[in-house]
Amino acid sequence: WLRWSGGVAGGSPHDSSTSHEQHGTADGRGRQQGKQRSPAHRANSPVRHARTAASMPKYDEGWEEKERDPPAPGERVKALRRQLRDEAIAGRSGPLEDTFGRRHNYLRISLTEKCNLRCLYCMPEEGIDLTAKEELLSTDEVVRVARLFVANGVDKIRLTGGEPTVRPDLEDIIRRLRALTGLRDIAITTNGLTLHRNLDALQAAGLTHVNISLDTLVPPKFELLTRRRGHDRVLKSIDRAVELGYDPVKVNVVLMRGVNDDELLDFVEMTREKPINVRFIEFMPFDGNKFEEKKVVSYCEAKERILEKYPSLTRMRDHRSEVAKNFKLDGHRGTVSFVTSMTDHFCGGGNRLRIMA
Repeated sequence: WLRWSGGVAGGSPHDSSTSHEQHGTADGRGRQQGKQRSPAHRANSPVRHARTAASMPKYDEGWEEKERDPPAPGERVKALRRQLRDEAIAGRSGPLEDTFGRRHNYLRISLTEKCNLRCLYCMPEEGIDLTAKEELLSTDEVVRVARLFVANGVDKIRLTGGEPTVRPDLEDIIRRLRALTGLRDIAITTNGLTLHRNLDALQAAGLTHVNISLDTLVPPKFELLTRRRGHDRVLKSIDRAVELGYDPVKVNVVLMRGVNDDELLDFVEMTREKPINVRFIEFMPFDGNKFEEKKVVSYCEAKERILEKYPSLTRMRDHRSEVAKNFKLDGHRGTVSFVTSMTDHFCGGGNRLRIMA
């Protein structure tokens, strides 16, 4: 195997069986004697003597065109093993099912740790220590991982971060994911700060669902919560998503007592004329976000406050794997949802897998 793979590196596999007339006689250890060994022969010797094309002296320097250096034998072996593993995984039958009987058809891929905001409940003001770029999944690796999961029953992929729009290859990733047979939905969760600039291109590439995070409708409060400006740009991204036909456009709101719970009804009103699904998320503890339990506005409390003004608030029928409790209101194009991550756990119906780049 090693001699054959070396033959591919140096030229034809048949080069390794070159006749004695061409290179002289062989000694008792199989080494050629007589004529000087050619570069092709050296490339076909055992691995301890092998040289790749890149490390060998350059012959015929006058040539204008050079062949691309072939991969080293060891790299070819790794690539072949990787291909065989991929084919074995892709050849599995049936959906991905865990020991609790939950079937997982929804994959979330975090493309980056970077974010262009510094939200109080999410990230320290000074930021975090970032993973080196060379250690993050490349475009090809993201697509490869996705392909393996799609081959085993995953039909929805959500791209997250950090902030996924800061990744320059986002459009290319979406386009290549769209080409995967069996993948139905490609979604993105974003802060919306720059989304309006390239949402048209992302939709053309294959983006099917949009979630935009917005915790306040008051511009000064936005700067306080995110430590950055750009409230108007987020609203512009929401409007652009509506214009492009996304239905619904999901707006994620982390509800915090004494911070933005006074805007609860204002967010509900956003759903009257536009196909927006406002999703109220209970405040959760994260490292460095100064979590206080008294800041949590529970699902029950928020629902009761909404019912006082909107008595037509009615529960919709949710899929078993749905993490939110969804409601509709008479006369509203959009809907309202509650993600009860603190007061009413929903792990029993979980269908999501998560991968960090």
